[in-house]
Amino acid sequence: MGIIRIGKCAVICKSVVKTAEIGISTGAVERRKVYNQQTARASSLKLGAGSECGGGGSGGGAAAPQSARVSSNGAGGMAVSRVPSPLHDGNTPVAENWCFTQVKVVKFSYMWTINNFSFCREEMGEVLKSSTFSAGASDKLKWCLRVNPKGLDEESKDYLSLYLLLVSCNKSEVRAKFKFSILNAKREETKAMESQRAYRFVQGKDWGFKKFIRRDFLLDEANGLLPEDKLTIFCEVSVVADSINISGQSNVVQFKVPECRLSDDLGALFDNERFSDVTLAVGGREFQAHKAILAARSPVFAAMFEHEMEERKRNRVDITDVDHEVLREMLRFIYTGRAPNLDKMADDLLAAADKYALERLKVMCEEALCLSLSVETAADTLILADLHSADQLKAQTIDFINTSHATDVMDTAGWKNMISSHPHLIAEAFRALATQQQQIPPIGPPRKRVKQA
Repeated sequence: MGIIRIGKCAVICKSVVKTAEIGISTGAVERRKVYNQQTARASSLKLGAGSECGGGGSGGGAAAPQSARVSSNGAGGMAVSRVPSPLHDGNTPVAENWCFTQVKVVKFSYMWTINNFSFCREEMGEVLKSSTFSAGASDKLKWCLRVNPKGLDEESKDYLSLYLLLVSCNKSEVRAKFKFSILNAKREETKAMESQRAYRFVQGKDWGFKKFIRRDFLLDEANGLLPEDKLTIFCEVSVVADSINISGQSNVVQFKVPECRLSDDLGALFDNERFSDVTLAVGGREFQAHKAILAARSPVFAAMFEHEMEERKRNRVDITDVDHEVLREMLRFIYTGRAPNLDKMADDLLAAADKYALERLKVMCEEALCLSLSVETAADTLILADLHSADQLKAQTIDFINTSHATDVMDTAGWKNMISSHPHLIAEAFRALATQQQQIPPIGPPRKRVKQA
């Protein structure tokens, strides 16, 4: 700890050093961060005008304050362990060669207390500097803090300006991040501001915040930032040090895994009829199938084979209301999840899918029928959708009729037959049309009512 006397101001300085290491493996940085939410204030980060090593500072840039805080782990020198090549999970790309880069980050903190702060000179541009500090006795990098109690220039005269200055170093440049905060009467960090990234420091230059905190807010006793007229600034610095590369060759053997052929294999099982244990008969034609597959795909077949029904006892299912080509297509879908001839028999296949509770096939049929919807087929499609509870197809068909085809559809034989066979569908279509008309805004101004005498 050191004390510097500047006029009537006594400056007390303390520093604490930590180190941290960040590993970068196979091109990706493994960042271990603990986020500590703090108050962030918008201010510009600008290279200061003062320096201790001759000449004024120049250049600089802008940085927004951040609230993230990198945690430190490890201490002292570089501890490097041999890192194995990444495990291969079957999907992750694997390279023949790999590299692990260990980047060392030295982290340390510094506390600066300025006694009798209110007695500091209030001329714009006046400077207070802390004693120099470093990460340790052997560290060649020397730093100090610089404060302008009444700002750096005309733009910042109502603020306190605060900078981190690199006093001396044994390198051409250093990259570092920093964070400033003020300790209140409860020794809590407040008004924290942090550099957005690691900035490039050269000897004699500084980075900081020209508008760190408003003077009137700082001097207001109600805010508790100057207990006993002491300003305590807490600074945390993270300096990027050297890096070490460890490289090697991957010991993971790569295998070419064949594509999944489950659908094709089950389709072949249906075609060759091997190990079949149930017969499906329709219109004089028979199909050999497998109870387990039928039951797994259709709850209707599952109920047949689980309970003491005739189909279970005889290992035979007689089907009377489905064409044999439709049944073949339905069975192929059950085995493979595909229906290559769906477009040719979507209406009959929809009925079969509804009967055997094949929901995916049912929706596929609805989509195919919707795509082929026309003035001539609209009425029949509406009846089909209603019979088999195909709600999506029904809604789309009614919308098709009401949008711009109502007159044409009403002239078809299918619509005229529907008037007598399914009158409730006529009512539904007109109800939807009326609702649609109510949602269309009127053209022109509303009519005025004529007052009756």
